[in-house]
Amino acid sequence: MTSTHTEEARRDALVERLFGATIGAFDLGGVYIGDRLGLYRALAEHGPLSAAELASAAGIHKRYALEWLEQQAATAILDVIDAEDGVQRFELPPGHAEALLDEESLNYASPFGRLLVACLRPIDALLDAYRSGDGVPYADYGADLHEGQAAFTRPLFSKLLAREWLPSVPEIHERLHADPPARVADLACGGGISSIAIARGYPKVRVDGIDLDAASIESARHHLDGSGVEDRVSFEVRDAADPALAHRYDLVTVFEALHDMSYPVEVLRAARGLLAEGGLVLVGDERTAESFVAPADDLERLYYGFSILHCLPVGMVGEGAFGTGTVMRPTTVEAYAREAGFDKIEVAPIENDFWRFYLMRG
Repeated sequence: MTSTHTEEARRDALVERLFGATIGAFDLGGVYIGDRLGLYRALAEHGPLSAAELASAAGIHKRYALEWLEQQAATAILDVIDAEDGVQRFELPPGHAEALLDEESLNYASPFGRLLVACLRPIDALLDAYRSGDGVPYADYGADLHEGQAAFTRPLFSKLLAREWLPSVPEIHERLHADPPARVADLACGGGISSIAIARGYPKVRVDGIDLDAASIESARHHLDGSGVEDRVSFEVRDAADPALAHRYDLVTVFEALHDMSYPVEVLRAARGLLAEGGLVLVGDERTAESFVAPADDLERLYYGFSILHCLPVGMVGEGAFGTGTVMRPTTVEAYAREAGFDKIEVAPIENDFWRFYLMRG
């Protein structure tokens, strides 16, 4: 009887949990619509708004506007106002505008919607990959992936990278302020926000953002326009192993990208080849647990979610791909670094809830 009761209790708990997860997924779908179509922006600028008023302000159909507004209010993302004219209007509650619209806030949450949609976009190819053992190319995840990732990391880079993270490593901080001006290679730079943030924080340095994804470099160049550091930052679709780049750089950075790469050892070996004498490589990646534990905490569950849908499939592209996945343990990073030729690897004294940073010396 006890065994049966335990089984039923676990069954019921799982059903309840998956039901709640379904509601949460639909919430993110609603956030994606509001983000992509500018509905939250219209409410912030013109609200409170009725369905007809939102449709006019955002350029969408009135019927869709009504259903979206009601769903958002039903799930408590928006508030409802019963106006004296008898028309229901909807508004962003205090605090929600920051989470949904402030792209520079560390509380900016709208990118979660884009990332979920992006991870599910190539679902048929993903299922085929699970059967065949092949990978799913990064480009197949569409613009939502690289745009969502850039939007999610933007506040971290803009507010923390040059103000807290790099200053926490005196050896890096001092070199970036010193003469002759330091050169930085930002590998897998994506949307380029990290490259721009380094240049803004350290007025002498020259930063070269390098990525093999053409769409990401196009986005990075768009972000660079009007940034004020156009004369010290460049972005190129380029292989870091290009011999013409050898021994140029005092610092090479790789942020939230190593675990996605099919050949991480080759990437780290190329990064090592870029270093000038005394140069350092700084890798920032997910702060995973030291070893596998089940059940895991929410952060580890988040990382595994990204891994099964995106990071592992991307890292399985190519013959002999490593297939690291999002949940890259510190021991794995150390093993990759040593195979790439680094003889000194240490965890940098940088505090962050989401990321762990590794310093590598050749």
